[in-house]
Amino acid sequence: MTMVYHDADGDLNFLSGKRIGIIGYGNMGRPMALNLRDSGANVIVHEPRAEKRAEASAEGFTPIPIAELVAAADIIMPLLRDEAMPKVYLEGVSPHLRRGQTLIFSSAYNLTFGFIEAPPFVDVGLVAARTVGTAVRERYVSGEGFPSFVAVAQDASRNAWQTVLAIAKAAGALKVGGVEIRFEQEAELDLFLQQAVLPVFHHLVITAAELLIKVGYPPEAVFTELYLSGETSDYLRQAASHGLMKALDSQALTAQYGILSRYERFNDLKLERLMEITLEEIRGGKFAQEWAKEFTADYPRLRNLLKNRRNMDMWELEQQTLDLLGRDE
Repeated sequence: MTMVYHDADGDLNFLSGKRIGIIGYGNMGRPMALNLRDSGANVIVHEPRAEKRAEASAEGFTPIPIAELVAAADIIMPLLRDEAMPKVYLEGVSPHLRRGQTLIFSSAYNLTFGFIEAPPFVDVGLVAARTVGTAVRERYVSGEGFPSFVAVAQDASRNAWQTVLAIAKAAGALKVGGVEIRFEQEAELDLFLQQAVLPVFHHLVITAAELLIKVGYPPEAVFTELYLSGETSDYLRQAASHGLMKALDSQALTAQYGILSRYERFNDLKLERLMEITLEEIRGGKFAQEWAKEFTADYPRLRNLLKNRRNMDMWELEQQTLDLLGRDE
């Protein structure tokens, strides 16, 4: 059975006397640095971007060069974007690693697909929040915590799990539960959600909006009903807290009947096959190589895809609805 760890499984005393080096003060680096420091950990920071260095300084850190950080830290957390991290790791981290150090990643992407290889004399762990960086900080401050995946890929010291669970507890990642997982599973599941579930959601919402507007429903009513009201996200929050079946049970009987009686109508066998193909591309490394080429070429296809999506007429109607509802952009 899969292990799920909670606060009682992590020992903050294990971090006593250790320095934690955060590389990157951005989307995940900043909340992790603040959370760890607020839990009593000794945190040092490296940030290559001037504006983020200024932010780190304003929040009480003194950013230092990467070689100095790696030399001084016992636990090193590379928290830059996946595509930016291999070069930084190869040039700034790898040459300075020593026996007894621990690398803890927030994403298993680079190790899974071979863009980063850790030397055999260091521990390698994973504390992967299952939410966005802003929520990592907000839910730590509120005391709510957030769900996470935790893993050990390399245990040179025989203490890697103690380090991972101590870091996870200090970050707030065990309050809701840290699910033990293999490195490659974290990377593959993350990509599968992005490539097989969220595209279907976007396609469904956009298709529904275009149909309803075309047959005469007011755009303001359409966008409000589909997602701006928050009813859909409230349903998903119910599922996140109590499970998908409990969320269904919480709906009116009309809604329950409508969902269940029409479910098979959308049970297209092609959808399952498309998901299988997507998973095969992820697990076989095809997507990782495609994304590496896209990043190296400065994102030409992504820029074109974003341009085409942003040029859709429906976003003007969506913005008009947001304005009428008094929402910020």
